[in-house]
Amino acid sequence: MAKIKQPVMLTGEALLQKVKELEHLSKEDKAKACGYSTVTKNGQDRVNLMKFYNSIMDATGGNLDSKGVGRGGRSASYRVSVQRNGNLLIGSAYTNQMGLKPGDELEIRLGRKHIHLRQIDDDEAES
Repeated sequence: MAKIKQPVMLTGEALLQKVKELEHLSKEDKAKACGYSTVTKNGQDRVNLMKFYNSIMDATGGNLDSKGVGRGGRSASYRVSVQRNGNLLIGSAYTNQMGLKPGDELEIRLGRKHIHLRQIDDDEAES
């Protein structure tokens, strides 16, 4: 039985350039053309939109503008509001920009009218 060769998934600048070239296509067709689909045992195409979107976010540094593939979302404004439950939510645009990953620790220091967040290095976290 011959093995079906899957297309190479585009990433980075090559992915962004291809998406621009294909702006007239649907999101599914863009994903297919960029290599984000597989063929099932039944011979049908299965498009992996989540992987496609994640690759676009990686290529853009996590920022999708209104002209990009995704719609909606907000750009980083460096302002947040206290939520009804008293929490402050720092969005992924900020944590991505700092290179933070799940499990990274931050030190919180309170001032009179400010809050300082400082990333704790691995050396500090172990002691």
